[in-house]
Amino acid sequence: MTRGDKIRYLREVEGSLRELGRPMTQLELIKAIQKETGKTISQSYVSQIENGSRPHMTQATRALLAKFFKVHPGFLVDDPKGYHTDLTSHLRTIEGKLDVWLLQASERFASDPEVSQVLIKLAREKDTRRCLILLGAILDTPGLADRLLEALKPEAIRSRSNSARERSAQ
Repeated sequence: MTRGDKIRYLREVEGSLRELGRPMTQLELIKAIQKETGKTISQSYVSQIENGSRPHMTQATRALLAKFFKVHPGFLVDDPKGYHTDLTSHLRTIEGKLDVWLLQASERFASDPEVSQVLIKLAREKDTRRCLILLGAILDTPGLADRLLEALKPEAIRSRSNSARERSAQ
């Protein structure tokens, strides 16, 4: 995925998170960045990055976009030709792959907004791998997932109970 593809994809994800029902436009991105960070970037600069006509992005722009989208700045870099993942840290490679995989999965589950948004939130976490390991530990502990869900999202438990009763009545 090129840097431009990643930014377009992040605008799409951001549009979903902001419940726009569509990708965030470049102009909406610029306005949101200014409102939320107090910093500016031009729409033409974003357009040049996305269409590949600007081969390099400044460190300040990369940091600003990474902060706004809540991704690691390294996510916004094209891999050079001949780049091999074995030259980087194994964990960093896993983390980046997990984030991309989760963002792509969120798109596939767009018909279930709750699941899609959870996948996006997970991808935006600083340590995605740690979050998944925590989820595994929760699932390994009998009854813990249900107790946590009941404490944190009681409406989800009621909804599930009502659906089960409706199915059994039929």
